[in-house]
Formats: sequence, structure tokens, C-alpha cells
Amino acid sequence: MIWRAGAALKEVDVWLGLTLRQMTKIGVDSVPIALFIAMFTGIVLALQASYTFTGAIPLYFVGVLVGKTMMLELGPVLTGLALAGRVGANISAELGTMKVTEQIDALETMAYPPVAYLVVPRILAGIIMFPIVTALAIGMGIGAGWLTALQLLDMSTYEFMHGLTLFFLPFDVFFAMIKATSFGFMVTSIGCFYGFQTRGGAEGVGRSTTQAVVISSMVILVLDAFWAVTLL
Repeated sequence: MIWRAGAALKEVDVWLGLTLRQMTKIGVDSVPIALFIAMFTGIVLALQASYTFTGAIPLYFVGVLVGKTMMLELGPVLTGLALAGRVGANISAELGTMKVTEQIDALETMAYPPVAYLVVPRILAGIIMFPIVTALAIGMGIGAGWLTALQLLDMSTYEFMHGLTLFFLPFDVFFAMIKATSFGFMVTSIGCFYGFQTRGGAEGVGRSTTQAVVISSMVILVLDAFWAVTLL
């Protein structure tokens, strides 16, 4: 399917307008849940860091832990897992329903290439929007950690920002975006694959949706380890 999707990229007139619509569905509509998860992740990180460091390490290291952890690990991975459930399930269920009701066959009858019409826009939207949503989630997590440090940990903004910038490297952001891009590609590709493979009516749609979410989540964790070994 990925090979066919690559070959279908030349049919720009088919997928271009649909890609913008999918960017809204996959990216914009996913922002609230991603920000919600990131906000409480940042709060918990700040509180746990304070508990761990008390009496042993300067408190400004809370900023180090919140920033590094959100950028390198929890921001991309938790966002990817949340979107695997939301986006992967949606794609698989939508395409699976079209498959069992023979709408995909109807597209071929009307000379619409199904892969260019259905798969390419979703994969491109995932590649574009996952990094954007992840960047927003990282910002929300760090912001929530900063507010928690101010209100509950008796830290100043200077102390938190000192810790946040102490070991910061531009590569941290680059690393997070690489992970998010790969997650977006795999979640949307897997969702499309299982949607196209659906058989057996409503039961088959449910089975394909479950498989898409489970496999996407597993692949995200494998890719997380792969990028850590490869780039770090």
C-alpha cells in the first residue's frame, strides 16, 4: 500500500484538496486531547521532580527534567499514542466501512483511483500535522510544569527557566519532530491498511479498528526505541 501511495503522488489534482480537509480532521481536531494530556503530564512531572530532588539536588533541576522529558520522550510518545487511538481508529473505521459497503469499488468504477483519493491525503496529513500537534503539546507540558513550579513548589520563574535552558540543545526539538513525523506516517499508513483489508461487515470493521490501534501503538513504542538508539 505504501508503494502504491508513493506512485499515486503524481495525481496531485486528486489528493491536494482532500489533504487540506484531512489536515483539519487529523490535526486541528486532535489538538484539545493532545493539550489536555500534555498539561497534566507537565504538572505531574514538576511535582514528582520536586519530590525526588528535595534535599539532594537544587530545585531548579525541575526545569531540566520537565523540559528534557517533554521534548525527548513524553511529548512525542504520549501525543502519538493518543492520536493512534483517535486518528488510527477513525481512519480504519471510515475506510473499513467504505470497503464493506463497496464504496471503494464504486470509486474504481467511476475512475477515481482509491489510493490517491483515500490513502495519500490521510498519510500526508499525518506527516504534516503530527509534528505540529506534538510541538503544541510540548509547549503546553512545559508551560503547565512552569505554572506548577510557581504555584506549588515556591520556585521563581528565573529558577525554572534556568533549569529549562541549562542543558537545552536545539537537537532536542529536532529529535522530537523526527519522532512525531515517523509516528504520523505509521499511524495513518496502518489505519489505511487495515481499513482496506476489512472483511465481514460491522464485525470486520470493529476488528480492523482494534487491530489498527493496537498495531499503531506497538509501532510507536518500537520507533521510540529505534530513534533513541539511532540518534542519541
